[in-house]
Amino acid sequence: MSVRRRVVPPLLRDNRSFRWFWLAQSVSLLGDQVSLLALPLTAVLVLHAGAAEMGYLTAANLIPNLLFSVHAGAWADRRGGRRRLMIGTDLGRAALLASIPIAYALDVLTIEQMYVVAFGTGTLSVLFWVSYNSLFANLLERDAYVAGSSLLNGSRAVSYVAGPSVAGLMVQVLSAPAAIAADVLSFLGSALCMRRIDTPEPPGDPQEHGAVSAGLRFLRDNAVLRSGLAATATINLFNFMFFALFILFATRELHVSPGTLGLVLGAGAVGSVIGSVVTAPAQRRLGVGPAYMLGCVLFPAPLVLVPLARGPHWLVLAMLFLSEFGSGIGVMLLDICGGAIMAALIPDRLRSRVAGAYMVVNYGVRPLGALGGGFLGAALGLRPALWVATVGAIAGVLWVLPSPIPRMRELPEPAG
Repeated sequence: MSVRRRVVPPLLRDNRSFRWFWLAQSVSLLGDQVSLLALPLTAVLVLHAGAAEMGYLTAANLIPNLLFSVHAGAWADRRGGRRRLMIGTDLGRAALLASIPIAYALDVLTIEQMYVVAFGTGTLSVLFWVSYNSLFANLLERDAYVAGSSLLNGSRAVSYVAGPSVAGLMVQVLSAPAAIAADVLSFLGSALCMRRIDTPEPPGDPQEHGAVSAGLRFLRDNAVLRSGLAATATINLFNFMFFALFILFATRELHVSPGTLGLVLGAGAVGSVIGSVVTAPAQRRLGVGPAYMLGCVLFPAPLVLVPLARGPHWLVLAMLFLSEFGSGIGVMLLDICGGAIMAALIPDRLRSRVAGAYMVVNYGVRPLGALGGGFLGAALGLRPALWVATVGAIAGVLWVLPSPIPRMRELPEPAG
């Protein structure tokens, strides 16, 4: 057996279109992780944003999920051509993000421009993600969903390791706006890779009636998806309270420099790499439902170490590392198993609409969480607000307990 056949996973070796899809996502995810640190650091270090402004910035990027997801999913199902739509959103997001380092170089960057860019990229991301699930399912056979999801989430995990470290060093050596240019290049690379996919897509159906509400009805009537959505929406609501304040808390109260913060977060994200590797064996051993439930707990629970962090600087850094490490394992369990369950349950004709309906709730709560985090941080202080966020997120698993998910050993059959 050749070295290539031993090292390269079968899906990447034998499925050309999925290989380009995976490569596009791998490039884009790395750039996204750079921006995830560079954008808020631009607001904090360049524009001197406070807790409330950080909440507004996070909310501006996320509120399009609440406003547009349902209609975007219906439009994508009617229109078809999801690969072309995803390429267009990549190019649009690259153009918007490029305006930040340009404005900074011209000394005209403002927090208002940051809000506009965040809202614009968030809107284009909605169009991208309502198309993503449909294209993913179209590129793979049903029995390859977990393996394909593991590969894609494995790339996400690797980006968690490399992205923050690269971003922190770029911010420290160059500037936060200059680091955003890396995400611009990643979107351009993603678009180029997506152009190489040649698997035919199912056509759209411009004549279908009730398109906008069909995804919402499907979620309402399916007990598995309904309970999973309630759990993940609760986790996301409180996690985004946490994320809106975390960088501000780490830099101002824990006195962690941008470069050190990036290195610690990148090292801690090794847990995500491990999680992407162990999820498939865990799913086979525990069952897909129990593995999903474990992710619901293990994703938010380690983050309690952040508001607990105090004492010597080395201890603070160790607690931040451990919080990211444990949470990284949990998010891979949750996302890989959850993505496979959704891909198995949702019929082809409804994929974008259900994705849009799911996003309007699951992503729609995120700006509410970010705004709530900014409000609580300003009213209570950063550390008490982080306690509210972490404890609330752990409670999300309670939605899953009375559902069919704890008894689910294998992937379900498609729902009618």
